[in-house]
Formats: sequence, structure tokens, C-alpha cells
Amino acid sequence: QVQLVESGGGSVQAGGSLRLSCAASGSSGDMGWIRQSPGKEREGVAAINRDGMTRYADSVKGRFTISRDNAENLLYLQMNSLKPEDTAMYYCAASGVRSLGPPPLGATYYAYWGQGTQVTVSS
Repeated sequence: QVQLVESGGGSVQAGGSLRLSCAASGSSGDMGWIRQSPGKEREGVAAINRDGMTRYADSVKGRFTISRDNAENLLYLQMNSLKPEDTAMYYCAASGVRSLGPPPLGATYYAYWGQGTQVTVSS
């Protein structure tokens, strides 16, 4: 069983930055950040395997950076140049399995989820 706890969300103006953190317990395997806005489908934002191989959604490439500290079992999402369309609930997710390459972004790949942290970007 994997437990995930996110922190670091908040409200910023467009162009600002936020850093999300996720503390994991158990064998997390591949991890990712998934977001969801009201009335919209869940969107995989970024994913990383235990070797540090990453995958990003086109909408965040060049602005967001996912990283992890395997020794401390921590996951991060550095978000720069934030836009109002980045406003969403952001969830930390873990698959519990390890892939050899960049993990998928699809939400159905991830079996374990945190409670979410809200990010609000104002124009």
C-alpha cells in the first residue's frame, strides 16, 4: 500500500511560480502529477520513473519540471510561468510498478493517489 500527501499549492498571479511536493510511503514505483479542473477530464501533467526519466504534457513543456528524491521518497513539481489555465486541483499519483522508460501520463496507470492540492492562477 502506498500513501501520498501533497503540499505546496496556493494562489499566484500569472507568470508566477509554485513548487508542489509529495511525500510517499511504501514502494511508489513510477510517479506523476495529474490535475483536474471543474467540469474537465483529468489531465496527466508530468511523470517520472525511479531512474529520473520524465514525460510531460505538451501544455506544460518548458514550464514545469518534475523531480524525485528516491532516498527520501519525495516527489516535486516545479511550476514556472504559470497561466490561468493551469488552475486546477493537482494530485500526486503512484503506480506501484517500475517502468524502464518515461512512464505514461494517463490517470488510469496510477493506482495510488493523494488528496490533492489546489493551484489557482489569476490573470
